[in-house]
Amino acid sequence: SSKIRNMEVQSADGVAVLEDCIGFSLTKTISKVEEKLKKGVLPDCQDDDIIPRVGNEMGAEAQIRLLKAKLRVTQEDLANVVFECRKKDDENQNLETRLKDAEEENTRLQRTISLQQSQTEKYKMLSQEANKRNEGLQQQVTALEKVLQ
Repeated sequence: SSKIRNMEVQSADGVAVLEDCIGFSLTKTISKVEEKLKKGVLPDCQDDDIIPRVGNEMGAEAQIRLLKAKLRVTQEDLANVVFECRKKDDENQNLETRLKDAEEENTRLQRTISLQQSQTEKYKMLSQEANKRNEGLQQQVTALEKVLQ
């Protein structure tokens, strides 16, 4: 996703062109196709749907226009896919940030819970000690009351 993020979509003659494609030159490819069409040589693969059968009866200029139109549509699709990938990448970054924040909050709350549990244990022991002292004092009060009577 970082590679997609660094790709740039530029425009050449009103056509979106994706830069940073390794070993690919759109200009060279178009030039080769134009040369073949001017020489009357059709593309190597007759079965592909780049130029439909009707295209075989078209002139070179019409075939070039057709190919450029198909290229423009394909490049617009590519630009849309790159945009969507960037959007998803941004969304993933946002979710990763939220996850990190939630994990930090969870860690902080765990520490708070641990501290509160230790304080609860401390107060339980203090309460038990106070209850024992209270029982001892109650016994002394009862003994003193018997003495006074």
